[in-house]
Amino acid sequence: MSRPRYIRPDPGAAVPTTAMVMAAGIGKRMRPLTATRPKPLVEVAGRTLLDHTFDRLRAAGVQRAVVNVHYLADALEAHLRHRVHGIEVIVSDEREQLMETGGGLAKALPLLGDAPFLVVNSDNFWVDGPTDAIRQLAARWNDGTMDALLLLVPYARAHNHGGQGDFHLDAAGRIVGRRKPGRVAPFVYTGLQIVSPRLIRDWPAGPFSTNLFWDRAIAAGRAFGVVHQGLWSEVNVPGAIARTEALLADG
Repeated sequence: MSRPRYIRPDPGAAVPTTAMVMAAGIGKRMRPLTATRPKPLVEVAGRTLLDHTFDRLRAAGVQRAVVNVHYLADALEAHLRHRVHGIEVIVSDEREQLMETGGGLAKALPLLGDAPFLVVNSDNFWVDGPTDAIRQLAARWNDGTMDALLLLVPYARAHNHGGQGDFHLDAAGRIVGRRKPGRVAPFVYTGLQIVSPRLIRDWPAGPFSTNLFWDRAIAAGRAFGVVHQGLWSEVNVPGAIARTEALLADG
């Protein structure tokens, strides 16, 4: 396997001013903790997953966030009103129907603007390496050649990841394929990406996955990945909380 080199940074790159925070999921695998609270309000290291997400966005200079809500939406909205400061928050309401990841992006598109935007899942936890992960993404973004730029972590460093990896990269950082059945893919999606709004088009009615947009970008050669240099942990089951906190304590 060739080692992906970093994409040459754009010297004029700036962090997207808008982020889409994916927070509408039901969190079935996190039960019983999610019986009375939405998954983004589960705590890791004394703060909710949602607060950790906004800490990262605020530190990177993001100015506004669109947050989709569905399960226990009132609790999420109350938390956003009373606990999130320093960033303009706009709610994309999915109370009537959970739209999944791709459908959530499509529904929120009128709120996201015309410029490339961040997308961040509120159920993953990362610690920056030598550079801020969001700024690392922004520095690699090239609007002329990319429709999606995903922050990836090597499979061997994907803590608490229950799968077998997601993607393959070429030496230039282009995503060239997905994991094949019965195989392990070398890179795992961290839940953080930059997306161009031009990719969010021609979507089906009803809920659907972001995979539809990713597959389109991969086929066009316009999906890229950046390798995360810090710590990452998937927090999708109750046991992952203690394991993630142990990683932080060891660090």
